[in-house]
Amino acid sequence: MFMHGRILKAGPFPSGRRVRPLVWSMAFRSLTALVGGYAAAAVLATLIARLLPIARVEATSWGMILSFPIYAGIALWCFHEHRLLRVAAAVWGIATFGGGLLWLLGVRP
Repeated sequence: MFMHGRILKAGPFPSGRRVRPLVWSMAFRSLTALVGGYAAAAVLATLIARLLPIARVEATSWGMILSFPIYAGIALWCFHEHRLLRVAAAVWGIATFGGGLLWLLGVRP
């Protein structure tokens, strides 16, 4: 490309610039919102289905129905919160703690 008589390098990082920390922060925030939010919503939906004192089919239906607004809420909160460490700790903590709790509870009788 020519601009004012100079040749400019084309590509994602012209003139050897490095990726800014803001880009990495947004990438990690997006990964946390997508993957961690899905894991946390799945764990919470399974806990709801496991702990509701109604028939197994109805409890599973309620858990799956409530997983959609839970996932949307977690994803929106990931981008609303200013501190990335708080976002990562909360989302991945919910997923890990809930998974451990499900493992301790076992299958529903």
